[in-house]
Amino acid sequence: MEKGKGVMGGGRRWAVDFTDSSTSPSSRDIPDPPGFSRASLDQDDSTVSRQKKDAESNWKSQKAWEVAQAPFKNLLMMGFMMWMAGSTVHLFSIGITFSALWQPISALQGVGKVFEPYKDSKVDLLGPKLLFMALNLGGLALGVWKLNTLGLLPTHAFDWVSSLPPAQEVEYSGGGFPLH
Repeated sequence: MEKGKGVMGGGRRWAVDFTDSSTSPSSRDIPDPPGFSRASLDQDDSTVSRQKKDAESNWKSQKAWEVAQAPFKNLLMMGFMMWMAGSTVHLFSIGITFSALWQPISALQGVGKVFEPYKDSKVDLLGPKLLFMALNLGGLALGVWKLNTLGLLPTHAFDWVSSLPPAQEVEYSGGGFPLH
């Protein structure tokens, strides 16, 4: 055998020729066994493909719920980091707080992109999307609460004093002796 030539003599080394060139009776000449029909094979193929589509839809639904629950882990981590940052205003606490505000806002802006791979006619994404948005709104509320504990939200009257007009004097008092 020449070097580089396969068994069948073709150009590919490991090619196998599956054509039936023998004189013996072919398997196509043998009748199907009792109870076997080729139409049932076609039905089995459609059943298998339907099962594969159902399995893929179930997988997509499961993954969509996993993606929807992912902000909960982030919520716990961010809460712990904000607790560790303390309640005084310094660079670290402000950075953590604004990170806690930015992450949910950016996640809420990209809800459609997050769930794009799981779109399917058989997969209902309304529940996972609502859960995803609720958890991110919870993270946003946690960030706003931290802003309030740091005293960075104007929630008291003395936060607005500079914009209020001075109070009118209602009463004058005087006493003593007039000096001439």
